[in-house]
Parts: sequence; structure tokens; C-alpha cells
Amino acid sequence: MKRKGSAAWEGGLKDGRGNVSTESGVLDKTQFSFSTRFEEGKGTNPEELIAAAHAGCFSMALSGQLEEAGMKAERIDTEATLLFEKTEAGFTVTRIRLDVSAEVPGADPAAFEKAAKNAKNGCPVSRLLDTEIVMEAKLR
Repeated sequence: MKRKGSAAWEGGLKDGRGNVSTESGVLDKTQFSFSTRFEEGKGTNPEELIAAAHAGCFSMALSGQLEEAGMKAERIDTEATLLFEKTEAGFTVTRIRLDVSAEVPGADPAAFEKAAKNAKNGCPVSRLLDTEIVMEAKLR
């Protein structure tokens, strides 16, 4: 299985601009720039896309882990907050926090917590990222 994304950039770092696209067409020349990445400009940025990808990957992984434990989620809401800081090596993703809230009828809290930890450690995006990942998961 292969998935493709692309980007184009025109101009200098601070005065230039770019766009990102995905093979599926969900993103089609979506704008990004220095201001959308390092300030509060309108558009997206690579770190925001990584956070969204991580939230989606984790939610699906948790659903799978819950099913393996004999539970089925009605809804899983995950917010991934990525910390992007300047370090000695340059700007670096230093941490991602996953805030998870799930509706799982009849769930055993201990089994839910174990499923959430397994999903955090096992989702492909978590395994891809070389950073600290913390999580708070709760049942609704």
C-alpha cells in the first residue's frame, strides 16, 4: 500500500508560499506559508497535518483494540496537540498530547485504559514519530 502527498513552494522562506495536495484530492493545493507555520496566518502547515493524522490513526487503532477486548465504541473523539519548539537542532516536534474521550457502552474502565495504551503505542503514526507522546483517555 502506498499513499502520496505533494507540496510545492515558491519564493523565499519568509516571503514565499506553498501548497500541499493529497493523492485522494481531499487536499488540493491547500495553501501554507511561513505565517501559517510560525505565526497565526490563514492556511495549514505540516505540523497541523501531522496532528490530524495522528488523531485519526489513534482513533481507528483504539476502535480496533476495543473490539479485540470485546467492546465496541459508539464514538471516539481524539484531539492531538503537537508541540513545535525551537531546540539546538532547530525547530522540532518535541511532544504530542492525545486527549481522548470515548463512548463505549458497558466498558470496563481498566480494559478501556489498556486498549487506549495499546492504541497509543501501536498506531502506525505513533510508531513513525520520534517524540514523546502523552495521553489522557476517559470514558464518557
